[in-house]
Amino acid sequence: MSLIDVENLTLQFRTDEGLITAVEDVSFSLAPGEVMGLVGESGSGKSVTAKALMKLNAANAVYDPATRITLHLDSGPVDVMSLKRPRDMEIVRGGAVSMIFQEPMASFAPAMTIGSQMVEQLLIHTDLSKRGARDLSIEMLDRVGISDAASRFNQYAFELSGGMRQRAMIAMALSTRPKLLIADEPTTALDVTIQAQVIDLMKDLVAEFGMGIIFITHDLGVVAQTADKVAVMYLGRMVEQGPVREVIRNPRHPYTRGLIDALPQLDDLDKPLMPVPGDIPSPLERPEGCVFHTRCTRIIGDICRTAVPGWADTGPDHRTACHLCHQDTAA
Repeated sequence: MSLIDVENLTLQFRTDEGLITAVEDVSFSLAPGEVMGLVGESGSGKSVTAKALMKLNAANAVYDPATRITLHLDSGPVDVMSLKRPRDMEIVRGGAVSMIFQEPMASFAPAMTIGSQMVEQLLIHTDLSKRGARDLSIEMLDRVGISDAASRFNQYAFELSGGMRQRAMIAMALSTRPKLLIADEPTTALDVTIQAQVIDLMKDLVAEFGMGIIFITHDLGVVAQTADKVAVMYLGRMVEQGPVREVIRNPRHPYTRGLIDALPQLDDLDKPLMPVPGDIPSPLERPEGCVFHTRCTRIIGDICRTAVPGWADTGPDHRTACHLCHQDTAA
C-alpha cells in the first residue's frame, strides 16, 4: 500500500508576465519505509514539487484541477487538494508530513530557543502536556546525536554549529512521528563527515519508524547511498524513474546520463569532468516538445522539438520519458 500517491501534479505561478509553469504532469508513489531521491539541477522543480505536497507554495501558485495528492494515513486516505483552511492543513503540515530544509536558520526563529519551538509544535500536533512535550523534545535531540541535549534545548539556533542545527531541525521534524519526511538538500551545506552522519541517521530513522522519505538533492552520489528509488527532474518534468541501482547503472535518459558523467570519479582522478552542455532554460522560455532538447546531444529530429515524450518501460520498475527509448522499444 502506498503512503502517498501524486497524480498529474501541475503547478503554475501568476506573474506580471503571465502564468509560468513550474511543475508539469508529475506523478509518483511512495510506500512506507521507502526512500525516494528527487534529483536534478537547480531550477528543475524539485523544491516546488516537495512544497506542493504540503501546499506550501506562494500565494500566487495555481494548481491544475487534474492534480491529485492523496496521503494514506491510519485514519484513512486524505485528499490534500480538498483541504482549504489553514486549520485543516494541520493534519498534513508538521503532523503527517514534516519537512527539513537545506538551511536550518531559515526554519528556526532567531528570538526563540530551539526547545520552545519544538514544544510549541508538539502542543499543536499532539495531546502532550507542556512537560511531556519538553521531555519528548529533549529525548529527540538526544536521539539525533546532540550531546547534553537538556542544555541545548535552551539554546538559540545561532549558538549551535551548522551540523548541530541540522540535527536539531531533524529532531524537530521527527518529534511528531510523521508518516512522511521531506528532506530538501539537508546535507548540501555540511562537510563530508557531518554529511555522512546525517545520512546514516536518516537511514536509522527510516528503519525504526517506518516512515517514507523524499530526499531532494542535486547529488546522485548522495542518492546512491540513501535512496531505494530515484526520480530525475528537468525543468519541472520527471524524465526518468526507477530503482536507484538500476537507474545509475543503466541510465536511459540523456539528461540522467549527463548528471552521472558530471560526477568526479575517485578511481580515475585524471578523467575530466563532463558537465551537461548549456544551461537550464528559464521557465519563461520553456521549450516546446521535449524540455531537454535544447541541451541534448542525442536529439533525433523534429519529434524531439515538437512532441512531449510519453513514458517508456526501460527495465524492471524503470521508466523513461524520451523519444529515443520509444525508438528502442519499437525496434
